[in-house]
Amino acid sequence: MKRGELDDLLAYATIARTRSFTRAAAELGVSPSALSHMMRVLETRLGVRLLARTTRSVAPTPAGERLLRSVVSAVEEVELGLASMVEWRGDPSGVIRITAPQPAARIVLAPALPRFLLDNPKITVDICVESRFADLVRDGFDAGIRWGDNLEQDMVAIRVGPSTRLIVVGAPAYFERHPHPLSPDDLKRHNCVNYRSLSGNGTFPWTLQRDGAEVRHRTGGQLIVANDLEFAETLILSGAGLGMMLEETAAPHLAAGRLVRVLDEWCHPFVGWHLYYPSRHVTPALRALIEVLKWTPSQSGRAHPAPA
Repeated sequence: MKRGELDDLLAYATIARTRSFTRAAAELGVSPSALSHMMRVLETRLGVRLLARTTRSVAPTPAGERLLRSVVSAVEEVELGLASMVEWRGDPSGVIRITAPQPAARIVLAPALPRFLLDNPKITVDICVESRFADLVRDGFDAGIRWGDNLEQDMVAIRVGPSTRLIVVGAPAYFERHPHPLSPDDLKRHNCVNYRSLSGNGTFPWTLQRDGAEVRHRTGGQLIVANDLEFAETLILSGAGLGMMLEETAAPHLAAGRLVRVLDEWCHPFVGWHLYYPSRHVTPALRALIEVLKWTPSQSGRAHPAPA
């Protein structure tokens, strides 16, 4: 669109809003005659009559009303864009909305946020802890955190944690009544704490791998938990059954003797946590958080530094 055409549309919107050539001319800083000429040129170019004029009033025609809606909507979008530039000046500010499952919130976000919020007092982080895969655009999130092999191809992804493992563990109290499994087939004879798929189609299979051979087991058991990993972990710690836990989550319990790992040679690493978002044009606030969270191999297995 040429500059003159944009000026004509803005002038038309002003006339239609004020219902007066005189008031519109004063608002735009031009003469009423110049404004009248601009409207004649615009109407000629479009081939339709936009304004119904009388000696005392001016109002949009039906065609003019339709054009006005489009012009006003476009102008509002531009004004919102200009207003949003405020957050790009000076210190990062604004709200960052993030969706993350409970382990990612605990392992990735919790250690980093205290220092981040102290260093960025104008930023608010709004976290929705949930297991479902949210639609970032539809649900109004700026970013999400998921395992790297579960991301859609059109997302920009930043690694925020090392590769990790799901390991098979049980409490000493459980092993007082049951022998240690020596192979994945032995799991058929164990009581296992299973996780239900959010789609409702059964439980998640336990994926185990050794020497390039992968097995996926639908384990049996009297317990099925949906959408609450902390509760499942509590059941495992209480001796209710074997379970799969993130190695980072299980580590302190293993060190304290509250859990015992089994089938360790069958538990293979997979791609760790990634922060993802749908556009490369991120706000300064989100960019500041990414800089704090992003992981590099030099961090030796830690997702990010602990707060000082």
